Amino acid sequence: MVKVQVSTNELVAGRYRLLEGVHHEEGREGWHGQDVESERPVTLTRSRLPAHLREEAELRTAVRITRESEALGLVCPGRVSVVIDVVEDKDFLWTVTARPEGVPLSALLGHGPVDYVRAARIGLGVLDVLGAAHQEGITHGDLSPGQVWVEERGGVTVAGFGLMGASASPRVTAPSYASPEQARGEGGGPATDLWALGAIMYEMVEGRPAIRDRGGLEATFRAVERLPIRAPLSAGPLSPAIQGLLRRDPVERVPESVVREALTRILKAELDEDSMPTETLPVFRDLDAPPARRVWGKVPLSRPVLLGGALAVTVVCFAGLTAAGGLSERGTSASGPASSPKVSATPSPTPSASPSSTVAQQAPSTSPSPTSSSSASASPSPSHTLTDDPPTGFFRYTAPQGFSVALPKGWKPVRTESSADGSYRVTLGASGDPRTLVVTYSTQLTSDPVAVWREVDTSLRGDSIAYERLGDIRAVTYQGYKGADMEWLSTNDGVRERTFGRGYLIGDHEGFSLRWTTPAADWDTAADRAALTAFLRTFKGGSQ
Repeated sequence: MVKVQVSTNELVAGRYRLLEGVHHEEGREGWHGQDVESERPVTLTRSRLPAHLREEAELRTAVRITRESEALGLVCPGRVSVVIDVVEDKDFLWTVTARPEGVPLSALLGHGPVDYVRAARIGLGVLDVLGAAHQEGITHGDLSPGQVWVEERGGVTVAGFGLMGASASPRVTAPSYASPEQARGEGGGPATDLWALGAIMYEMVEGRPAIRDRGGLEATFRAVERLPIRAPLSAGPLSPAIQGLLRRDPVERVPESVVREALTRILKAELDEDSMPTETLPVFRDLDAPPARRVWGKVPLSRPVLLGGALAVTVVCFAGLTAAGGLSERGTSASGPASSPKVSATPSPTPSASPSSTVAQQAPSTSPSPTSSSSASASPSPSHTLTDDPPTGFFRYTAPQGFSVALPKGWKPVRTESSADGSYRVTLGASGDPRTLVVTYSTQLTSDPVAVWREVDTSLRGDSIAYERLGDIRAVTYQGYKGADMEWLSTNDGVRERTFGRGYLIGDHEGFSLRWTTPAADWDTAADRAALTAFLRTFKGGSQ
């Protein structure tokens, strides 16, 4: 990597001639140019240099950026702008790529909004690239309209990989597309890229950014973090996916698989204007948003949800095992009919139980060290028969929603969330007690709880919660139903916590999840073991 100073009369690095400016964003500018040595056309992008790159050795930065883009170029041939040179210029970094086909999306947006079908097509192209990158463990972290090149026939090329990645350094370019966690300086992961995609699609259909640039990094970051986002008015059936991506809590953001299915359905419906899709789109909405008009599987949905404490990415992930809707970690979103829960759900999983008509339930075994991931994964303890009798120190709580469970004396609902379709999420606990049990009921779930946990696990690895999965994701049978368990460690307000989740299906699309969270240091105490055992042995959902 060569240090250079550039003026209008100089070549960049003595080799690349600037010919025409093609886009400008806060902290980033792009030009069409020419490599005077090879005479081939190139594109040059000058980006404000993030703090974490200033601290890296110049050569290491250049090698990392070029290798990352090359790796993705092999995975997504023709859909990633492969970096061929990196040049340092004071507080800026130039990246040189072969000239992509088409024009930057920022230039296209300069002519006004696009219809939701074209927005869905472009969004799906970007999502395909992001999904491939996330599978390779690579996060973009700097996505904006200036980094998306659109061809006349709809093809999409994504540039800018390698500048930010999963770094904890706050984003320094195009801050109005930063996610709330980036605005807080917490770095980014796959969920950060999904927020940026939502912001891009929002601007495509509305003709204005979800959050306007405030003329400076800090002012814009404050707006991203604090200001509400108006619901899109021109998004049509694309609105649920956009709103689901723009969830402020990364844990509640819609997962890639759900967004992909939603966008695909829009495009398929457009191909045959005379027939509506057999299944309509999932609706991802906030609790205070108006009821959704679209349904999935003939059932009104609200926004899918990520069931599980620190489970990032998804709404629908477990509140809709793989492609449906559910309740979110802190908000609610549900997919499915508003029928009374005969209870079936797979939001966030809870401990597994052996398959039997008597419903064997497994409580995690004690592990000496709650911080060691391999040994800490609790192997289930001997199964116990489901019972109505609360153990000593517990009482049977029957919720208005229809489920019941034995709770420690003094516990009660501390937070309740629900949606119009019948999905709900209830957090149970007591003042001064750091432990919580979260019960989630969701509709429109898919049939593979283990696959959902894998997706959640992948997304959590890029988050800033110091996430660590404990052991394997385990398929289980609970109360005679198919389910899955996952355990993990995370940090909340400086406290290391351990969570055990079990999700299980009670029908084709319905299910429950139980999530038990306690300080990791207390995981092996007799009181905590007794509580988890009691929850699993006594829980009954709806008509069960």
